[in-house]
Amino acid sequence: MSEPVLKAEQILGSLPHRYPFLLIDRVLELTDDKVVALKNVSFNEPYFQGHFPGTPVMPGVLQIEAMAQAGGILASRSVTFDPTTHVMVFMAIDAVKFRKAVVPGDQITIEVVPLRKGKIFKMRGECKVDGKVVSEAEFLAGLAEKSKVG
Repeated sequence: MSEPVLKAEQILGSLPHRYPFLLIDRVLELTDDKVVALKNVSFNEPYFQGHFPGTPVMPGVLQIEAMAQAGGILASRSVTFDPTTHVMVFMAIDAVKFRKAVVPGDQITIEVVPLRKGKIFKMRGECKVDGKVVSEAEFLAGLAEKSKVG
């Protein structure tokens, strides 16, 4: 495996998320037109206690969130903003498909590409395990002041 482009410490500087909601462990590739990130799925993830006891499955909404976080890293290359005062927020999701369960021990490769850049970004993401697509979605994200979120 190649050396990561962004390690955990650098990801923490780009995204406002923190454990247990930070879903990007490292970024392997980052250009203006693509981000490839990794999420190592551990049995110790807090959601496995209730989803589902005896048959742990990573919730699909968290796979979408991982795509959105990777998309936030990608968008931060195109838009200059201060992560202490601004945040990229979800605006819409579409064309979501879940193809296979993600379970403890899996390593998710998250690939996101921009479909449109600007004040509002449209992106397409895929989560893959062992090279096979397990989930995919299109989503919109935009820049917002933290003081106005919520």
